[in-house]
Amino acid sequence: MADGNRFFPAPRLILAALVAGALAGAVAVYVSESRSGNNAAPQAAVGESKDDIACAAKNDRAKKVAASATGEVAALLPADPPQSMKSLAFNGPDGKPMTIADHAGKTVLLNLWATWCAPCRAEMPALDALQKEKGSAAFQVVAVNVDAGDDVKPKKFLKDTGVEALGYYRDSTVALFNDLKARGLALGLPVTLLIDGEGCLIAHMNGPAEWSGPDAKRLVETALGS
Repeated sequence: MADGNRFFPAPRLILAALVAGALAGAVAVYVSESRSGNNAAPQAAVGESKDDIACAAKNDRAKKVAASATGEVAALLPADPPQSMKSLAFNGPDGKPMTIADHAGKTVLLNLWATWCAPCRAEMPALDALQKEKGSAAFQVVAVNVDAGDDVKPKKFLKDTGVEALGYYRDSTVALFNDLKARGLALGLPVTLLIDGEGCLIAHMNGPAEWSGPDAKRLVETALGS
């Protein structure tokens, strides 16, 4: 993904993606003219559960990790305040329901994508490359497809874009996106969350990024070392 312009497709492709998303009853594509902006709505008030209270205490850590997000990932914002993401639900590679809580002990870069999202097509190979290089018992990229319908188009999309290392996670109900939208974390696609091993949101981003570059790798290393 050496060509950064791939993140910003021609207007006709953007229009086609928007129309496709509307027809699918899904969310709108997030399109930006620069990678320095992140216009997510203010986060919703954090709940008073034990998990949310524990996560809220990580405010300083969230700021430290987000401060390391520079260059190609500079649009990443610190969670304000951090909140529990344990209940976020989707289907795993085996097709069975799971939540972020099932990744306990592992830092997760959660990304939502769709086949009709033009920026997602440019971003997926970079996420795949990040998983290949940095994926471990301590870190995983979890890219969740949110297309409505069956698995045919999403699986073809992954094949066409050369994705090999990423697991196939799915939520065809759009409930996951709507959950993030209600929390003030999502405007459109792609949207990415950095979640620590205790299920706490540390940072978030709306829009695409170059996840295979040195800036993203440095961010992951900071998140794992904090």
